[in-house]
Amino acid sequence: MPKMKTKSGAKKRFRVTGSGRVKRGAAFRRHILTKKTTKRKRQLRSATSVHESNTNSVHAMLPYA
Repeated sequence: MPKMKTKSGAKKRFRVTGSGRVKRGAAFRRHILTKKTTKRKRQLRSATSVHESNTNSVHAMLPYA
């Protein structure tokens, strides 16, 4: 049986923690930053976890994580 391939877009965007939760970076942080407040940009720095309804699809994209 051949190995399963990891989705290359998913491996760049998600990390799986030791407990099995999936970490992701915040969106809206790439461009058009001048109109966003400093507080909003600072809060977008921290990583957050993927919502429970999407974790199964992310785990399917990362079969060996």
